[in-house]
Amino acid sequence: MKYQKSVLSAAIVACLGFAVQAQAQNATPAADADADATELTTVTVVGIRGSLKQALDTKRDADAIIDVVTAEDVGKFPATNVAEAITIIPGVTIDKAFGQGEKVSILGTDPALNRTLLNGQTVASADWFITDQPGRTFNYSLLAPQVVSKVEVYKSPEAWLDEGSVGGTVNISTRKPLDLDRTTISGAVSYLYNDRIGTGDPSVSALLGWKNDASNFGVIVSAQRSHEGIRRDGIESYGTVTGENYINGRGGGGTLNNRPMDWSVGAPAPVICVDDCADTLLANPDAVGPNSISAHYFEQQRERDTLSLALQFKPHENLDIEFNALDVKAGYDNMSHSMFAFNGNDYNGLMKMTDLTVEGGVITKADFRNALVVYDLINRKATVDTDSYDLKATWNDERWFASVHAGTSKATGGTGRQVYGEFLNWSDYSYDISGDPSLTFSGNNPFLNPSSFQIDGGWAGASGSPDNPDWNTGWGGNIVSKPTTDEEKYAQVDFGIRLDSPIYQLRFGLKRREHETTQTMAGVSLAAVAGYGNATADMFDPRPLPGNYLSGFSGTGDLSERFTIDGWALSDYILGGEWLAPWQTMPQPSTFNHADFVSNTWAVSEDVNAAYLQADYSWDRLRGNFGVRVVETESDSVGWQCTASANCTAVAPGNNGVHTYELVSVKKKYRDVLPNLNVVFDATDTLVLRGSAAKVIARPNYGDMSNYLWLGPQTRTGGGGNPDLDPYESTNLDVSAEWYFAEDAILAATAFHKDVGSYILYTTRTEQHRNESNGQIEAFTVSRPENAGSAKVQGVSLAFQKTFGAGFGLLANYTYADAKADNGDHLPYNSKEQLNVSPFFENERWSARVTYSWRSKYYTSVDRGNYLVTDDYDSLDASFNFKINDYLSLGLDGMNLLDSNYYTYAEVPGIENTDKLVRGDYRTGRRIMASLRFQF
Repeated sequence: MKYQKSVLSAAIVACLGFAVQAQAQNATPAADADADATELTTVTVVGIRGSLKQALDTKRDADAIIDVVTAEDVGKFPATNVAEAITIIPGVTIDKAFGQGEKVSILGTDPALNRTLLNGQTVASADWFITDQPGRTFNYSLLAPQVVSKVEVYKSPEAWLDEGSVGGTVNISTRKPLDLDRTTISGAVSYLYNDRIGTGDPSVSALLGWKNDASNFGVIVSAQRSHEGIRRDGIESYGTVTGENYINGRGGGGTLNNRPMDWSVGAPAPVICVDDCADTLLANPDAVGPNSISAHYFEQQRERDTLSLALQFKPHENLDIEFNALDVKAGYDNMSHSMFAFNGNDYNGLMKMTDLTVEGGVITKADFRNALVVYDLINRKATVDTDSYDLKATWNDERWFASVHAGTSKATGGTGRQVYGEFLNWSDYSYDISGDPSLTFSGNNPFLNPSSFQIDGGWAGASGSPDNPDWNTGWGGNIVSKPTTDEEKYAQVDFGIRLDSPIYQLRFGLKRREHETTQTMAGVSLAAVAGYGNATADMFDPRPLPGNYLSGFSGTGDLSERFTIDGWALSDYILGGEWLAPWQTMPQPSTFNHADFVSNTWAVSEDVNAAYLQADYSWDRLRGNFGVRVVETESDSVGWQCTASANCTAVAPGNNGVHTYELVSVKKKYRDVLPNLNVVFDATDTLVLRGSAAKVIARPNYGDMSNYLWLGPQTRTGGGGNPDLDPYESTNLDVSAEWYFAEDAILAATAFHKDVGSYILYTTRTEQHRNESNGQIEAFTVSRPENAGSAKVQGVSLAFQKTFGAGFGLLANYTYADAKADNGDHLPYNSKEQLNVSPFFENERWSARVTYSWRSKYYTSVDRGNYLVTDDYDSLDASFNFKINDYLSLGLDGMNLLDSNYYTYAEVPGIENTDKLVRGDYRTGRRIMASLRFQF
């Protein structure tokens, strides 16, 4: 990566040198009077009201259904990334699992069904979280708002626009040097404070823009360095169990039947769930409860360095050459501390119940005796680096135009190293999820006693001594890496002919895209030996969590007071091999050390050839376009699969490095013909009616197309990919009415209907796999993507915008989107309702804006056999700015001012109180950013 950065730095130096030469050659006379007469006067509009005017003008003049956010508007929103700045657009929602917007949904569709383009082209993207599978979503936390000129959200397609979106396409345009009025130096120095962390971090950005006197050569160089601490407090559960699981157990013994052996007496342990406990359990075998209750603490330091370069050169009045480069280096190192009662553990929990309460089909309360408690500390080094280079040349005269466009974009990301340590304890406890989730210990409280948690050191072998290799080792954690890459190369040519007729322009073009996404997973488990590797938590600098841990939560019992340890000290202990017994050697991470690592190593390549023809028309009050885009897609999914037998094993000692997996390639090829029609009728000078009909596609996520598989040996659940997936195919119909009832004002309504075929949903099924914990072939509940049938997304969006007198104004919008598959399943990330209200004030010195957003609950994914639903979520942001003079201004931005909780639960069909089945309840704190901005 250092080499790539030096390339961009060298390009910046070279272009500045060229700029000096261009300036020296600018002794040519000004263009003649006729040329001057044809030049359009550039009017620079600043401020909130100016930006809204520009956005409305663009929307009104467009021949498709679009919404726009301008650069000035991005700057006036309290946002640290572009996703948060565009949430004010009707029908646009974002997911904030870690407190910031990272995934964008449009008109009730899954983020994977929308495309994000940078200057009309794909920008490679990678995720940082180890459980994320590479997809087609864009990681918006990477893109700094400072590089943005405008953001256009296309809700209806045009033939020239890249295919791949069912909901909509976000096109982010960066600044162009020749659009500058003069030499520009701008930037900001900011300090971002998080009230949950109690500290803040600085950030700085700067932009230098220059063009020569002839306005035929210009350059923009911008740089930004941003640091931000993230802290997420919460309560989690890692799955669900049923009454039947408690009654009979799942291999390790049940509470009533199949009691485990008590080896001290050589007989099954006595039943401890008697009388009312036994009666209630037997009467509710289908009742569902959490398999664990966890006190979650997540901390992360996000660092983002952005360097961008834009060159624009017009050697002839009809020829425009543009070069854009973007280099983003981002760090996402994070540490997760989870301390939890594991009541649903097959071997140390399901047989330990002593009492329970069932309400509305949910086991809302339960007591356990000497059951498992776990402390997991996971230390991850994660980065995301993106480099994009784009070159475009356009010839444009009165009768025709042509352009050539080529570039490449590459991203690397994922988890470079995970160090995972696990400590165990056995205690008496009870949980209660009838209201706010809580956990209470009886007697010893291990959450306050670091010495009571210990790494599993295994048990004796034939010799009875841990000094001999026959010792049965315990599982103390793992060392894992899971890096990803994402790369696209593209080239396209476009032509256009202008005609003196109602069809005033014909355009056509060809494009080729070559894309490859890879993921590699490697690791090793820590085989701990008693007396050597069974360390206790008090060895790693234990300390209480901050005093405001779980502030904002109520009735949490013993969850709110717990200790943590130094994750870096634990990492040094594990990586340094201090846990090894004398007869052990430091294991080396490998893809073939575990079946899960093998199945999570894959590559998907995709080549796309496209051609389009589009006609733009205008006749009297009627205008618009129609066209067709023909696309051919070839994909190749490569991964390791078990082909020798159903009992494939990874590399084992004494096996001479031989494994029983083979590389398998699954190829797929398909062609799509995608017609579209956009009609605009200017009914009056203030009323615009629009209609759109189109056939569109969205390709499956790369991770879904892979042949990966993960399995949880304890919970006997898993998930996997499906390389045989077909693309989503949708027929989209949209109509809208826009009433521009006053200057810089609009009242608009849009109705949309998307009939999606080959809809991809995660479905759960039973599959037979080898359980790595015991070597047996067992039944696993596995979630995989499938073309589960068809789906419909339909709804209406209402928008209002008005600038009132005395500097006041208001934006407000509401979207209703009903999205369901034909089998009744909800579609991912679809909130049925969404509301945004954003009043503002602005005068010559002051500006202020408050934005309230709310979205109703939405389903996200299938995890461990559960449908996960995120409850309704609201947020309040505010921005205040004071103009000191023409060059300096002060800003104060508040984000997540409600410290809203992000609540997810398991939705189980037929269970009345299913929303009690908490899977995650999080708060990330209020964020306050003070900025000094300058512009010369």
